[in-house]
Amino acid sequence: QVFPSQDPLDRADFNAVEYINALFPTEQSLANIDEVVNKIRLKIRRLDDNIRTVVRGQTNVGQDGRQALEEAQKAIQQLFGKIKDIKDKAEKSEQMVKEITRDIKQLDHAKRHLTTSITTLNHLHMLAGGVDSLEAMTRRRQYGEVANLLQGVVNVLEHFNKYMGIPQIRQLSERVKAAQNELGQQILADFEEAFPSQGTKRTGGPSNVLRDACLVANVLDPRIKQEIIKKFIKQHLSEYLVLFQENQDVAWLDKIDRRYAWIKRQLVDYEEKYGRMFPQEWCMTERIAVEFCHVTRAELSKIMRTRAKEIEVKLLLFAIQRTTNFEGFLAKRFSGCTLADGTVKKPEVPPPSTNPFLEDETGTETDEIVIEKSDTDKPKKPKVPDNPFHGIVSKCFEPHLYVYIESQDKNLGELIDRFVADFKAQGPPKPNVDEGGAVLPSCADLFVYYKKCMVQCSQLSTGEPMIALTTIFQKYLREYAWKILSGNLPKTTSSSGGLTITSLLKEKEGSEVAKFTLEELCLICSILSTAEYCLATTQQLEEKLKEKVDAILVERINLTGEMDTFSIVISNSIQLLVQDLDAACDPALTAMSKMQWQNVEHVGDQSPYVTSVILHIKQNVPIIRDNLASTRKYFTQFCIKFANSFIPKFINHLFKCKPISMVGAEQLLLDTHSLKMVLLDLPSIGSQVVRKAPASYTKIVVKGMTRAEMILKVVMAPHEPPVVFVDNYIKLLADCSNDTFQKILDMKGLKRSEQSNMLDLFRLRLPAPPPGGDSTGSLSLSAPTPEQESSRIRKLEKLIKKRL
Repeated sequence: QVFPSQDPLDRADFNAVEYINALFPTEQSLANIDEVVNKIRLKIRRLDDNIRTVVRGQTNVGQDGRQALEEAQKAIQQLFGKIKDIKDKAEKSEQMVKEITRDIKQLDHAKRHLTTSITTLNHLHMLAGGVDSLEAMTRRRQYGEVANLLQGVVNVLEHFNKYMGIPQIRQLSERVKAAQNELGQQILADFEEAFPSQGTKRTGGPSNVLRDACLVANVLDPRIKQEIIKKFIKQHLSEYLVLFQENQDVAWLDKIDRRYAWIKRQLVDYEEKYGRMFPQEWCMTERIAVEFCHVTRAELSKIMRTRAKEIEVKLLLFAIQRTTNFEGFLAKRFSGCTLADGTVKKPEVPPPSTNPFLEDETGTETDEIVIEKSDTDKPKKPKVPDNPFHGIVSKCFEPHLYVYIESQDKNLGELIDRFVADFKAQGPPKPNVDEGGAVLPSCADLFVYYKKCMVQCSQLSTGEPMIALTTIFQKYLREYAWKILSGNLPKTTSSSGGLTITSLLKEKEGSEVAKFTLEELCLICSILSTAEYCLATTQQLEEKLKEKVDAILVERINLTGEMDTFSIVISNSIQLLVQDLDAACDPALTAMSKMQWQNVEHVGDQSPYVTSVILHIKQNVPIIRDNLASTRKYFTQFCIKFANSFIPKFINHLFKCKPISMVGAEQLLLDTHSLKMVLLDLPSIGSQVVRKAPASYTKIVVKGMTRAEMILKVVMAPHEPPVVFVDNYIKLLADCSNDTFQKILDMKGLKRSEQSNMLDLFRLRLPAPPPGGDSTGSLSLSAPTPEQESSRIRKLEKLIKKRL
């Protein structure tokens, strides 16, 4: 591998005999044997010289290695000695430096201790003086000076935390705590005197003393600050509790505006009189508003429980609208920073923003928003609400929203009844093939109303009321599907209306053949388009409801059943269209099966029944296609279902055509090909714009009509010799059914004895079923392989020779 060589002598599988044979392949080559021997001997001598040189070269390698190792050991010993000398000298140098700097370190420690002592003495002096001054200023109520001094004393006292074991330091700390307690009690007493719990506010307004006292409260225990805020707000809202007592006329929902007007006046009054008394970081204005909201929510909850029977929908919505407007006013004016202290807990996953208060209070409510189809592309994720005050008061209305839900239930019931009445009064929509099938206007009205209710309810609550509203939506979606859509689908008649084969084949226009009139066909298409719109819009509605409702309730929003209902309406509509066209073609197929095909003498153009079928297709399909222009996929479904219905029916009627002569079979084959071409062109028949038919539809037509053609080709084939006929049948139809073969024999008009022999031969010629497969006799055969085909041909040739 290291020195690759092409020499045969270097190969691992070297064979001397083969090598010699390669050198002397013939007898004539032995004449050069001396020359070859000389070359090999020369090569041997060269190899010996090379080996000798290498061996001699390796003689002194061991001695040279030992000498190099000894030199390396000596060098290591010398290096080790030098390192030891350097280490000894470094230790001596370090010892000399320690002796030199010993005195300097002592001086450094002394300086540090002295500095600490002086600083501590200064702090002690400041602390002692500060405590004396603090006690004196507290007695004189000099809160302005106390605020600055107290903070300094507290900061200095922190330096003595590690010296609390010293009695004098501990005594000073206790005096500071006592002064803080005394200040707290004194400030609370001053505020109680200035703003008594019983009585009116001071007429002279706030004093500078109280303003400085608030600064001192910032330094004291936070409980002092909270107590001041609590007492001041309680005293400030005491008038509100008296004015809007439960027994007062202004306390009811119809005068809820007065509550919010009162607090707005109070906030303005506070800003004018007390705005400078409290520090700005206390956010007293917001705290007053928040406490007002809590009190109002409790009072409204109590009065609504007492007078629940008096709550009406309009009154409830009026109160909620005014309340949410007020919450919006708070959101625009305040940041909501004080809400973290208290009571309003924000949901873990907040609902979508339903803040209607970005407009003025006198602004209109959110208008109806039609759910457009483009909204279904990607569902939007819930956004964090912009209004931190949302629900701080309006939450009290949630237990009473059942009144609103019941009202919507009633309104939707009336709306559905009005839709039914309007449909009966106005009748079905007029045909409008230019714009495609028209969606019933009541459908858009229903979903506009749904959207309005959903937006309105989400502003009121995103909890259980939204689930109740969803249940109402589901109820009336089903009613709309059954009463408006399914209830107005044209009914099919059981009889054919007196149509005869003669009149069918003799008609010129064929306008009276179809069971459904043009208006009824347009109505079916309109209902189908409406159901398709409802299906798509219901899916959007479900997504919107999931966005509006609380995250914990999302799983309870499910409109799948309603979407399935609209799918059923679509399926029924398509089935009606298929049945109508299918029934229109029935008389023509009946006429085909009753013709005397054994008497046909020559093959001409397509038969009259084919012309009749094509006429009905050209009449119905363009109308259906134009009215389903907006829902192409359902028109494709119609075409597929019609093909799946018409082709098997055509084949069944084909079997009824018996007996058939050779010329008759050729005529039927021509007719079948004509129908096949028409069916392939069905999706675009009568249209100026020619579109390629969908591949799924084309596959069905080709497969079904090709089977019909194969049946006729088998009928046209001679039945003698029988074996050839049977094998030809199996090859063309690939059908193991005895019934089908029996029908083919009937079409050929064979006698019963001949048919019996043919059936026996057919059973013998059937290929064996695959292992584990069904052997009942109705399996479709796969196409024969080339080997099987050639084997069959050989067997047929032998059989023919024997017969001859």
